[in-house]
Amino acid sequence: MSETNSAADVAAPHRYTAAMAADIEARWQDFWDAEGTYEAPNPTGDLAGDPELAARPKKFIMDMFPYPSGAGLHVGHPLGYIATDVFARHQRMTGHNVLHTLGFDAFGLPAEQYAVQTGTHPRISTEANIANMTAQLRRLGLGHDKRRSFATIESEYYKWTQWIFLQIFNSWYDTEADRARPIDELVAQFESGERATPDGRDWSALSAAERADVLGEYRLAYASDAPVNWSPGLGTVLANEEVTADGRSERGNFPVFKAKLRQWNMRITAYADRLLNDLDGLDWPEAIKLQQRNWIGRSEGARVDFPVDGAGSVTVFTTRQDTLFGATYMVLAPEHELVERIIPAAWPEGTHPVWTGGHASPAEAVTAYRKQAASKSDVERQAEAKDKTGVFTGAYATNPVSGDQIPVFIADYVLMGYGTGAIMAVPAHDARDFAFARAFELPVRCVVEPSDDRGTDASTWEDAFASYDAKLVNSANDEISLNGLGVADAKARITEWLKEHGVGEGTVNFRLRDWLFSRQRYWGEPFPIVYDEEGIAHPLPESMLPLELPEVDDYSPRTFDPDDADTQPETPLSRNAEWVNVTLDLGDGAGPRNYRRETNTMPNWAGSCWYELRYLDPNNSEKLVDPAIEEYWMGPREGQPTGGVDLYVGGAEHAVLHLLYARFWSKVLHDLGHVSSAEPFHKLYNQGMIQAFVYRDSRGIAVPAAEVEERDGAYYYQGEKVSRVLGKMGKSLKNAVTPDEICTEFGADTLRLYEMAMGPLDVSRPWDTRAVVGQYRLLQRLWRNIVDEETGEVTVVDSEPGEDTLRALHKAIDGVGGDMAGMRFNTAIAKVTELNNHLTKAGGPLPRPVAEALVLLIAPLAPHIAEELWRRLGHTESVVHQDFPVADPAYVVDETVTCVVQIKGKVKARLEISPSITDAELEALALADPAVVAALDGAGIRKVIVRAPKLVNIVPA
Repeated sequence: MSETNSAADVAAPHRYTAAMAADIEARWQDFWDAEGTYEAPNPTGDLAGDPELAARPKKFIMDMFPYPSGAGLHVGHPLGYIATDVFARHQRMTGHNVLHTLGFDAFGLPAEQYAVQTGTHPRISTEANIANMTAQLRRLGLGHDKRRSFATIESEYYKWTQWIFLQIFNSWYDTEADRARPIDELVAQFESGERATPDGRDWSALSAAERADVLGEYRLAYASDAPVNWSPGLGTVLANEEVTADGRSERGNFPVFKAKLRQWNMRITAYADRLLNDLDGLDWPEAIKLQQRNWIGRSEGARVDFPVDGAGSVTVFTTRQDTLFGATYMVLAPEHELVERIIPAAWPEGTHPVWTGGHASPAEAVTAYRKQAASKSDVERQAEAKDKTGVFTGAYATNPVSGDQIPVFIADYVLMGYGTGAIMAVPAHDARDFAFARAFELPVRCVVEPSDDRGTDASTWEDAFASYDAKLVNSANDEISLNGLGVADAKARITEWLKEHGVGEGTVNFRLRDWLFSRQRYWGEPFPIVYDEEGIAHPLPESMLPLELPEVDDYSPRTFDPDDADTQPETPLSRNAEWVNVTLDLGDGAGPRNYRRETNTMPNWAGSCWYELRYLDPNNSEKLVDPAIEEYWMGPREGQPTGGVDLYVGGAEHAVLHLLYARFWSKVLHDLGHVSSAEPFHKLYNQGMIQAFVYRDSRGIAVPAAEVEERDGAYYYQGEKVSRVLGKMGKSLKNAVTPDEICTEFGADTLRLYEMAMGPLDVSRPWDTRAVVGQYRLLQRLWRNIVDEETGEVTVVDSEPGEDTLRALHKAIDGVGGDMAGMRFNTAIAKVTELNNHLTKAGGPLPRPVAEALVLLIAPLAPHIAEELWRRLGHTESVVHQDFPVADPAYVVDETVTCVVQIKGKVKARLEISPSITDAELEALALADPAVVAALDGAGIRKVIVRAPKLVNIVPA
């Protein structure tokens, strides 16, 4: 509880209180803004004319983009922002040119949903939320360069988001050069004949639509008809990452179905190898790297073609090509594009009744099964415990090594999201295939010799046998035999055979899928794409950017019954006919023509894929970023081979989505020569979460935590006993505490100290408002050590400190400096507290050198009080840019340490000795100690174990 206006305050009118803290904090925040204290100079500006400033090492420190929620901040939100601020302040004080700022990721579904509910334009509610959040963050004293702040909804920002999209659209990935190149260079290859068209015709013989289709197969941004996650309840499609394991939307918890729609995609798969390999050079938590590696999912195997009469071939990817002789049927994902082409009009003669699902024809069976599969999530479809379902397509494929005709099924346990969306089923050696084969009475052929006693007659088996350490059997034709070979040798032999016969080859596959980039929403960046009357997509010229978001009467995409999968998106932008249908001269020589604009918008991830670059050069209207500025702040350097932000702090929940997408955009821009950095973020740090207790009544409904009483170890709300569990903090859980409340009651510096002192930054910790007072009292003791609470006069004296104080001071300087650099802020605060307590106990006025060093030590953590005390100590320059104290090594090392001497493991003596003593010197001292001599009582010594300077262990004979 605040002690403002208490009797103590009357007796000590210059005591540090919440009211005084509020005054101090507001004044210094105004001062910092007016003076531009945190403005980081760029190499093309102030640095160019200041050699001393230019010689400073740079440090680019970033927080993950905040979304301006209407609920505002609770005390859990600023944890990372305070941490980066403390680190940035310490870096400034250790001689770095620090860039630290914060913008807002402001497009997205919440503002649009609010607009639908209230009729308020998303821009109005979003800008109001930004203003509120800005005020909350300012009150914390965060040292941001405000000149560099922006929101993604500003047209001058999303102009460059659209420009980057066009760079990606106008690029293709050259696998031989292993980089992106302009699409014009690919066109030149087609025109010259260096690269053949798919059907062998001259490029000039192709129609405009045919050329567009060919280039669409190469472009890094392309539109295609593909299976998507359709959420009728939201009225939009979702990326895989936005669908929960239960097959529902992350936002709104609506059912999600598989549907085929024409959507924009990013060909992120072209970068799969580089996204994987470049992780090695990044300073990221290993857990995050592992999640990215697993998401990319690289696996080596073979592509195998299974001919189907009248429909070409079904291509599969397998990592067990050695078991090809054991493939007795095939399975396609229900969404596979070949399904319609291979199904016959009627069931083949002799079709097993179990295979048909009771349907009269293959078409009827496939249609019914597809509808059933569309209602399941990918997790549900692949669940090991579930019964295997499927239906025969009526088609047969040829096993290319055995020549057998094998039936082709569709089944929901095969997904389009992995491999080719088709598998060769080897039921003897795969548990899922085995279960399917048993359910549909399909043959099971053993081709890997079991290591147990089950034998090689797989028809008698009760389960599959899977092994990578066994010999091949039953695997031979007239041209090749794998019998007797181990798995590795068999893989190599069959892969070579497949390539020789033109029915396959060794290849690498990735779990990573291309990034679905379309959303059927209003509140997002418009695509800078128009379609001509033939439906061909054309990029807008740069001179027409930004393409601004138009006004619409209805902000909501058309939504449907959440369970109705047979629906199609209708976007808000499509209702603005005047905006959609335009006559433009694109500068391509065709003159003015009629076009139709793209009516989808970009996903909310788009704006956060490149925002680190806008921080560097936020007012540049001519270029994405000045090359010299980008090179200075983000270019490759020693220890950072791919460049990037020096420190990026945020939650681990962005391990895949945002980080993977931003890495992809960065690599494309690097390949095209727009930036020198091939990675956006060199060092990543994941802060933990501030948790809070959630109290629920007998109905399971959360009750206001602030109104709960504790009695005899139980908890009560309005007289009713309630349960208590530790969980997230949030408005809906009625346990949120706002930073404004804590700032009012204790001051922002106290809040900053408490959040940093709660525990290691990367560990989650529970919030306890009652414990905040501990840091408040630290600041009061600090203030009292320098300022007289009755007169307000500074009490320091111009004298030299005693040796004990010098040792305490320099140990603190050494420890706090190391902790700051290592982001161990909780232990840094403990060391400052220990020093302050030492000075309090020592009594008397502080020597000026000690007082000034103490203020400098706490300045990164509690900048307002530090700035105030620094000014009261007679300094005219801001504490922000003062040098951090440097420890004198002579005072850091203890004069003596205590050495324990043991005999048979029992302590017999304690010696006060020099910490630099040698083992030999320590052994001699220990053996000569009277207590040790008496304890040995003339006994011989078998061994002396010395661990200088702390331990001597004597083992008698």
